[in-house]
Amino acid sequence: MKNFFFLAFLLVSTASNAQIKGLVTDENNNPLPLVSVLVDKTYNGTTTNEKGVYELNVKKNGKYAIVFQFLGFKTKRVDVTVESLPYHLDVKLAEEKYVLKEVVVNNQEDPAVQIIKNAITAKKQNTVRTAAYKADFYSKGLMRIKDAPKKILGQEIGDFDGALDSTRTGILYLSETVSRLSFQKPDKMKETILASKVAGKNNGFSFNNAASVEFDFYENYLPFQINVISPISDNAFSYYKFKIDGTFYTEDKQQINKIRVIPRRDTEPVVEGYIYVVEDSWAVYAVDVNIKGYRMQTPALDNLILKQSFSYNQNDRIWVKNTQSLDFTAGILGINLSGRFTYVYSNFEFEPAFDKKTFTREVLAFEKDSNKKDNDFWNTIRPVPLTFEESSDYVKKDSIQTLRQSKKYLDSIDRKSNRFSPLSMVSGYNYKNSYKDWSLNYKGFLTSLRFNTVQGYALSTGLNYLKNNKENRTYTSVGLVLNYGLEEEKFRVKGEFSRKFNNVTNALLRFSGGRDIVQFNSNNPISSFVNSVSTLFFKNNFMKLYDRSFINLGYSQEVLNGFSVNTNFEYSERKPLFNGTDYTIVKKSKRYTSNNPLFPYDYENPVMVKHNLIKAGITGKINFAQEYWSRPDGKFNLSDNKYPTVYLTYEKGLAGNKSQYNFDYAAMRVSHDLLLGNKGNLGINITAGKFFNADGISFADYKHFNGNQTHIGQSDRYLNVFNLMPYYKYSTNDSFFEAHTEYDDKGFIINKIPLLNLLKTNLILGWHNLSVPDRKPYSEISVGLDNLGFGKFKVFRFDYVRSYQNGFAADGIVFGLKILNALD
Repeated sequence: MKNFFFLAFLLVSTASNAQIKGLVTDENNNPLPLVSVLVDKTYNGTTTNEKGVYELNVKKNGKYAIVFQFLGFKTKRVDVTVESLPYHLDVKLAEEKYVLKEVVVNNQEDPAVQIIKNAITAKKQNTVRTAAYKADFYSKGLMRIKDAPKKILGQEIGDFDGALDSTRTGILYLSETVSRLSFQKPDKMKETILASKVAGKNNGFSFNNAASVEFDFYENYLPFQINVISPISDNAFSYYKFKIDGTFYTEDKQQINKIRVIPRRDTEPVVEGYIYVVEDSWAVYAVDVNIKGYRMQTPALDNLILKQSFSYNQNDRIWVKNTQSLDFTAGILGINLSGRFTYVYSNFEFEPAFDKKTFTREVLAFEKDSNKKDNDFWNTIRPVPLTFEESSDYVKKDSIQTLRQSKKYLDSIDRKSNRFSPLSMVSGYNYKNSYKDWSLNYKGFLTSLRFNTVQGYALSTGLNYLKNNKENRTYTSVGLVLNYGLEEEKFRVKGEFSRKFNNVTNALLRFSGGRDIVQFNSNNPISSFVNSVSTLFFKNNFMKLYDRSFINLGYSQEVLNGFSVNTNFEYSERKPLFNGTDYTIVKKSKRYTSNNPLFPYDYENPVMVKHNLIKAGITGKINFAQEYWSRPDGKFNLSDNKYPTVYLTYEKGLAGNKSQYNFDYAAMRVSHDLLLGNKGNLGINITAGKFFNADGISFADYKHFNGNQTHIGQSDRYLNVFNLMPYYKYSTNDSFFEAHTEYDDKGFIINKIPLLNLLKTNLILGWHNLSVPDRKPYSEISVGLDNLGFGKFKVFRFDYVRSYQNGFAADGIVFGLKILNALD
């Protein structure tokens, strides 16, 4: 097998003849990875791989000056005369000798302080000439897994498509992309992927791209999970201390200052390590910093090392970033990952004449057949040579893919996983035909047991058929949902059908019909799991239900970029329901409230009577200036915090068995996430609407607002819920105005408070308001802590809430558990 992989390595790594190539080592013959290698006075460059091997593409024979640059080692310039290609050039680099001169220290100020001040002042002049460019971009991503467990939470995790060896260690992910960039500050970018390759995916598309790794230290923030403060940001001295560790000189006699970056507070979004600054010009020469996962609120990430190297072009007299790397370690639930992403920027063309069509909403596109390039193409265009391990992984994964996509193999796997046991009757069962890519799932009823006062204990189960088309990322789904209430002794069945036609406009057809039991508020403000606990242990009957027999047809798609439409048409018969049980586990002397949401102690009269109605509705969603990626397998819209998202809704009730049930309804919703630099973000969600000709409509058609009387929060954010408001107290068939705002400091404030900063949590401030006719406005204010938990599991939130209506109304504590929705 080793001989096979060695032969494969030779086949896939046979390079183009148009190369200068070789090995870069230190003086002890240790290979040096990530050494920048470029042709002097040009932007033609590359970097060494993990084994110190490089391949530098050149066009023709001739004289070249090759520059080798690596942090901690002296830059070396080698003049060569190339008479035939490929040309072999091995290089040894000597360690850099840093000099720390004696300096006069005023008020104990380290010289690094003035250097950083100069670098901050010179940011504009150092970026103005590199603010617009075209360039070639190469990225390679590799992730390894070590000692992977066989099971997680009792579930087998397999071998990750053949990635793991007998020790359950191996390369989990390997991919490469080659693209052409057009960029203009502050944020205009167009990237065209010329080639994309993923090990074990012959039609796979890598998600490696330049925009997602644009870490510009001249800007104030580095865009990770949260904004990380650059060590030369305008307010850098509020977050960092600086110490000079020495100086050295480049071959062209430019002095480089090695500055140690030291965080002032451990829990804030900061880096630590080194930044190298050029004397006099105060440009960045290199960056070598690390970021702890908890500092950027990514608990699963242990550490991330970010390195950047800049080269000086004597013709243009500017410093340009030519290489970047991200090394990381991460782990959770016994899975330990490590990896490196390598990026090479080359062939810059600065201040190009961009035409008006260069920058559009399409920020990334793939050339046709970019994922089908052969080895000859890759050997010609790849700037960083593969290691033996990487070449072997491509061959191994491609071979495994061929085997594991065969009908014989897939059928053998299915025979094992499709085994049926008596326990499957209650726990569920899944039958797959992997070769034809369809599955049949029986949900079981072991985890579906719930309790409500209408049905008593209720069991739900279902059958679902799913047919996928992985090539086009479309699917067809047919399902059957069954529900039975033990106390009610009533069986309900509904069928569901959905078909996604494409992944460009996301055209989706939905059809459903049958009979079910539903909440008056279709948003389901209280989950069946939380309601079961609330009733059985506290005898609080908050969930209010009615019986619905219906036929529903819906269709949605994106009509234009940034504008999508969702339509819905439904005929339904609604029937009132009454409590059917008074059973509880505790507090047996307390009586349940009735199923009437308006009159909780009226056990005889329902809030509505049996009636029929047709409802037709349409909602338009507008994402202004929406940017997107275009791939052969679909269109991928990107989230944007520059502009709000607007929803426009019109709904009509018609053909009711009595004319009083007919109505018209119009509403508008605006939502926006406003990023506040490193100071957190502000979420806003505002809705206004009005009913017309709706005086006698059914309570099921009222506008209901998401209240919460359980003191349990179930969502990540509270931008669509009032946490102390009764569920149906303010329901209306008239006009309304609803507003929610929530500020998340992302640690900006809380990290500066002693003791509290040890929690590594977020401060949350909320304000919520509701206005309906004939009532005083209702509002809530809240203060809380989010991102609470143990170790890497941050799933808790804790809020103190006060409500007001014509003065103080109530207060309470809301405990947030974000995994509760997964239990429903």
